[in-house]
Amino acid sequence: MSHEDPGTAETGERGLARFHPAPRSNWPDAPFSDWNDWRWQLKNRIASLAALEKRIALTPSERRGVLHSEHKLALAITPHFFSLINKNDSRCPIRRQVIPTADEAQADLSDASDPVSEEATSPVPGLVHRYPDRVLLLTTDRCASYCRYCTRSRLVSGASGYDFHPQLDQALAYLRAHAEVRDVLLSGGDPLLLSDDKLDYILRTLRAIPHIEFLRIGSRIPVFLPQRITPELCAVLRKHHPLWMSIHTNHPRELTLEVREALGRLADTGIPLGNQSVLLAGVNDSVEVMKELVHKLLLCRVRPYYLYQCDLIQGSKHLRSPVGKGLEIIEGLRGFTSGYAVPQFVIDAPGGGGKVPINPDYVIYQDAERIVFRNYQGRVFEYPDPAAPGKKRAPPPMPDYAIIP
Repeated sequence: MSHEDPGTAETGERGLARFHPAPRSNWPDAPFSDWNDWRWQLKNRIASLAALEKRIALTPSERRGVLHSEHKLALAITPHFFSLINKNDSRCPIRRQVIPTADEAQADLSDASDPVSEEATSPVPGLVHRYPDRVLLLTTDRCASYCRYCTRSRLVSGASGYDFHPQLDQALAYLRAHAEVRDVLLSGGDPLLLSDDKLDYILRTLRAIPHIEFLRIGSRIPVFLPQRITPELCAVLRKHHPLWMSIHTNHPRELTLEVREALGRLADTGIPLGNQSVLLAGVNDSVEVMKELVHKLLLCRVRPYYLYQCDLIQGSKHLRSPVGKGLEIIEGLRGFTSGYAVPQFVIDAPGGGGKVPINPDYVIYQDAERIVFRNYQGRVFEYPDPAAPGKKRAPPPMPDYAIIP
C-alpha cells in the first residue's frame, strides 16, 4: 500500500503531521505486501493467551481476563491494531479496549447481557425493529477484533455459547412485508468482514425492495483492519447509493496514516462518513483527548456523530465513566471548536428506550415572553420568545442573573 494521498495538499502539512503509520515492530519479518493484505491480517490475529504473552508482558489481571474471555467474549486483535498498544503501559487507552482484565468477571447489579433489550424487538433472528421506520440488520457474528465493552458480546465471537446465527432470508422476507421500513442499518458483528460478493448480494437485494430508501453500514473495519478497504470493495459499495457509513473510533491514536487513507477511499467513493465513539474510562474521558479525536476525524473527512455513554453490558463497569463526564466533554467542545466537530452525547436507554440525547443545560429561565440562557463562556443572554396565541405559561421565579445587553 502506498502512502501517497491525493488529499494531502488539501489537508495541509500541519494536519498530515498528526497521522503516522502503524509500527510493525512485532512482525519485523512480515513482507510489506503481507502486512497490507487484509487476509494476512485476519490470519495473524492475536487470539490466544500464548500468542499475546509472546508479544507483551501481561499484568496478573490481564492474564485472568484472557482466561475468562474464553467463556464471555473471545480475544482477537489484528496486528495493525495491536501495533498501536504501548506495551510498557498497562493503562494504555488502546490496550484497555481490546485486552481483557479480571474486572470483566465482576458482576454488577446494573449489568445485563442484553442491556438495550434488542431481543425484545427482534421479530426474526438477526433483525431488530425498535424504531418506527428503521431496522438493524445483523449480518454476521464475527468482528476483526473484539472490543471489551461490546453491547452484543452475548452474540459475537461464539465464546458465550449463545449460538447466534443471523437468518438473512427471514430478515429479508420481513422487510419485504413491512412497508413502513425505509432505513436499514447493516451491523453485526462487522458487515465488512463479509466477502465482496456476499455484501454486494445483501445490498442489491435490499435495494430491490421498493420502500427501502436509505442504507447504512456500521463498521469498525476501517480502524481495526484498514487494509480491507480495497478498490474492489469500494467498487461494490459505489453501486448502492445512497449509502452511508458509521465507523467507530475512540482515541486519536487509532487514526493512523493507513486508517486515514482507507477513510479517504471510502469518502472518494461518495460515502458520507460519521463516527460513533463510546465514552470509556481511561480511554477518552477528557476534553483534551476527545478534542484531538474529533479534529483528526474531520481531517479524515469523517463527521463526529455520536458519543455514547457506555452500555450496561456485563463486565464493563470498570470501563464506564460518569454521565457527568460526557456532559463536561460536550460543554468543553461546544463553542471552543468547530460545530461539525461536536458529537451528540446519547444514552441508549436501558430496557430498549432507544437513543436519548443528553445535553448540558444552557437554559436558565423561560416564561411566556422570553428565554434566558447562557453561552459557552457562561455569559447570560435574553431572547424574546412569546408563547403561541392563546397559550399561557406560569413563569417560575426569575433568578438573579446579569443579562448581557
